[in-house]
Formats: sequence, structure tokens, C-alpha cells
Amino acid sequence: MIYGNTEGVKNFILDKLEQIYEMKIPKDSICNEELIDIIAEATSYLNREVSVAVTRKGAVVAVAIGDSSTVEMPEIDVKEKKLCGVRIIHTHPNGNSRLSAIDISALIKLKLDCIAAVAVEDNKVIDMSIGFCGIEDDLLVGESTEPITIEQALHYNILDRINHIESLMKNNDIIDDDSERAVLVGVESEESLEELAELARACNVKVVHAVLQKRSTLDTAFYVGRGKVEEIALLRQSCNANVVIFDDELSASQVRNLEENLGAKVIDRTTLILEIFATRARSRESKIQVELAQLKYRLPRLSGLGTVLSRTGGGIGTRGPGEKKLEVDKRHIREKIYDLTRELKKIRQVRETQRGRRTNIPKVSLVGYTNAGKSTLRNKLCEIAMPKENSEKEKVFEADMLFATLDITTRAIALPDSRVITITDTVGFIKKLPHDLVEAFKSTLEEVLYSDLLLHVVDVSSDTAEEQIDAVNNVLSQLGAKDKPTILVLNKIDRASEERIKEIEEEYAGIQIIKISAREGINLDSLLEVIGNALPYTLKEVEYIIPYSDQSMVAFLHRNGKVKEEEYRDEGTYIRAMVEDEVFNKCESYMIK
Repeated sequence: MIYGNTEGVKNFILDKLEQIYEMKIPKDSICNEELIDIIAEATSYLNREVSVAVTRKGAVVAVAIGDSSTVEMPEIDVKEKKLCGVRIIHTHPNGNSRLSAIDISALIKLKLDCIAAVAVEDNKVIDMSIGFCGIEDDLLVGESTEPITIEQALHYNILDRINHIESLMKNNDIIDDDSERAVLVGVESEESLEELAELARACNVKVVHAVLQKRSTLDTAFYVGRGKVEEIALLRQSCNANVVIFDDELSASQVRNLEENLGAKVIDRTTLILEIFATRARSRESKIQVELAQLKYRLPRLSGLGTVLSRTGGGIGTRGPGEKKLEVDKRHIREKIYDLTRELKKIRQVRETQRGRRTNIPKVSLVGYTNAGKSTLRNKLCEIAMPKENSEKEKVFEADMLFATLDITTRAIALPDSRVITITDTVGFIKKLPHDLVEAFKSTLEEVLYSDLLLHVVDVSSDTAEEQIDAVNNVLSQLGAKDKPTILVLNKIDRASEERIKEIEEEYAGIQIIKISAREGINLDSLLEVIGNALPYTLKEVEYIIPYSDQSMVAFLHRNGKVKEEEYRDEGTYIRAMVEDEVFNKCESYMIK
């Protein structure tokens, strides 16, 4: 019986493949020449992968037909402290025999004796790559040969290698490891790669190596040069990495080409950022926004993405809107995008209603690069200046990691001059922030547009503070908020040198600057005063005598003004309060002239 995708396959091909079951494969050899000829012929005719499973005794137990890049594996009994006793020989119709990420994943998970890939191109067998299990730090890892000739492969004695692996397995306590180990690749700068490493760590990915290639123009097929791809492939194998992360957005064809040549899952910076957003989103709104950005990113890439869209993949880039990636077609994605966009419009209307209720209250928004300390600053300001009636409100999550805050929060705080303002914590920006993400989060970031003042929080201890300031200004320009009144808040001064702080002050001399440390609480009182001076002062101090028959107006003044003095007199309640124009006009008849 031929397994897998046999629909539409002509009978003469199926009959030929059935003959494989009658073969007896030598025990100490991977396969024989006759088997290779048959599966190569079928692959050339169908342009699909063909897979054969052979037991250690040399009996063929399964033959399957797949598609152009994957093939179904037979059900195999995985044993404790032993290999499963089955080897897989399959074809690669693309002419590249390097084992893919899916091949290596199957090798380890099924504990195969070995897995071999035969490269087939233009009706010719090119070469073969062979993969074996290995042990490193008590973990089962995949090891593969460089592409070798068919003659070398047929004379490769696999029994010695299998016996050696099994003896190691018996003497070691093997731990199942599903963690991801990454090689980073960039062409811009060391700083950009370091930031990419931080993004990877935020996804719980261990970075094992970083590769920087200085290029004036990017390679349209491979992003980096073809020679560098070969170097990265060897590096990935030596470091036992199972994912390669590139520091820019890749096209679908680049992902496919790189995966074929690197034999590992390939993702780009955008996928990484979307993954962080997917795991950190908590509110319904931010979850919708992330899902919308993911779908918009995937839509033009459906035809061509490799392992990222594989249903057997796992880890970064595969946590998505929920449907199996191979089954999501463009029509379904467009329908989903339409539904999510409509839902976001409803949420935006609710936000506009909430904003309308706060019309007379000055609005301040915290903006800045991710991990600059916005959430810490917002929590500290609420601690020292939150009105008593709001003191039970919870803090926002703060942590020393990229994109700790995704959900927008607004709280009221009192300034030293008794005015109440709202302070809003927004999502952090980053260099190369995906355009789809900016678009999706526009409903959240709209809060910035309606603000009376922006506090641009900067991590002054960072070596790339100037670049971070420019990145934030670029996103503010995209939002149409670059001309808003802004105070540059140099945060983390306790971790920066005086020279560094002075350097930034001199570079941005034309902007109002204040130096603080949110975590240590340094200069926060001064910051509140600076905010008060920057906001237009609209409160008026007024004295009222309210007759005892109209005591509801006393409650109104307590609710809508800042009562400085209250006294019970013969003619009524005396109140001295700071009030807005609306309250001033409503209570004018009670005013002491």
C-alpha cells in the first residue's frame, strides 16, 4: 500500500512504488541503487517527495508520496533509551539534499536510526545527505553529513554509527528538549543585532551565535550572499541551532530559499516582534490588533513560505490566529481581516466616548522606545500623585524586557497645583517596527493624537539612545503627532555617566529636557512641576456661598472642582475652590462678587 498524497497519481507510478516492498535492503547500508532509481523516477515525474521506511533488518515497511516540500512519516513506536530501529530515505525534488528543519525534527522526535535525503533535479540524482541522532549535554540532537555522492552513501556503514549512538543513549539520561536555539544574521550593525538578540530572549529563544555581513545591497534571493549562506549552514550545524533569525523583513521566496539551503526554520525580525506581541497581549483590543497585524503580514506570503507555514512546525512564528497555516487561504484571511477591522472600529467608538467624558481634563501620554521605563515611571507617578479615590487601581506590568506593556492604560494623577490630569502609558516603539503593527495599533496610539502633552521617555544609559529617539520620532510622524508639545524625559540617570547625559542634553538642546530615575524616584517631584508648567492653566480660584437649601451644589463642586476651603456659615456653606470654565459658569449665581 502506498501512503500519503496518492490522489491523481497514475497507476504505473503506484505499481512501480509497490515493487519497493519486495526489496531486501542490506542491513549495514542505507539503501540500494535500485530503490534510489525508483523513488528518483517517481519524484521526477510527480515533482513530489517520496519517502521509504526501512527496518534495521532491511525490510521495507512503508512507502509514501508527499507534496513538493514535505512527506508523511509512518507511525513509529518510540522506545526508551533506544533508537526506533527504522531509517527513512526520501527525495528532495528541489535538487538540494540538505536536511530540512522538518527532517531534523522528525529524526529527533521519532529517534530514527537515520534519515537520508536524495536530491533530484532534471530527472537526475544529484547527491545525498544523511542525518543521525547525537547527544550533547544530555540532549538528543540532530547531526547531518555534508552532501555526498550516491556511491559514497551506498558504501556508508550505518550499523557502526547506530550501535555507537545506542550505547551513548544507554549511558546517558536523555532530556527531551523543545527549546529553540538561534543563529542571528544581520547586515546593518552590531547594535541592531544586539537588539535582535533581546527580542529573541523575550521569546525564550537561546541565542548561540550572531553573524554580521556588511553589504551595500541585499541579495534578492538569499538576503545575504550565497557564500555566507553556506557559512551559516555549517555554523548552525556546529552550534546545534534549530532556527535562523534575520534582522530584516524577508520575502516569501527568500524564506523558502534560505530554509532549503540552511536546513532550519528561518524567520525574520517582523515575525519575532509579532510573536512577542501575540504572547504578551492581554486585553481583547490588543489581541485583535496583533491578530490583524499577523494576518496582514501573512496574506502576501501565503504562496512560498516554508517551515513557518508547516503544520508540523513549532515555536516562533507558528503561534497565530488559530487555524492550521496550510489550510488558511487568501479568501479566509481577507474575511477575517474585514471582521477584525470592524470590531476594532467599535472599540475605537467606545474609546472616543470615554475620551469625550474627560474633555476638560488635560491629557498626558508617555511615549518612547521599548524598555525605556515608561511603565515604571507611570506606576511611580501614580504612587506619589494619584488622587485618594483612585488609589485602589492596580499597577501596570513593568519588567526589564522588550514590549512588557502592550495594553494601553489611563490613570488620573494630581499635580502640585491641585489640577487633576490623566496620564496614559502606551506601547513601546522600536526600530523597524512592522508597518502592519503600527496600522493595527493605530486605535490604541490615537490616544497620543488627543494628548495635550507628550512625555518622550528615553533610556539615557543606552549606547544607542540617539537612534532610539529618532525611531520614536519616526513612528510619531507616521501617526501625525510629531508637532505635539513634548518634554524629553531622560530616564535611568542612576545608570548613566555624567558625560553621556551631557552629550544627549547638548544634542537635543532645542527641546525641554528633564533628568530622572523612575525606579529610584529621583526628580519625580520636579517632573510633576514641569508637566504643570507645560500644560495650559485653565483653573480659576473662586469663592462661593451656597444656601443650605441648595446643598446638591456643594456635592457638585466636590465632584468637579478642587475644594481648597469649606466652612459652614449663617447664610450657607462657604467654599473656596479651583474650577474649570464649565463649573465656573454653572455655579456663577453662588459666587461671592
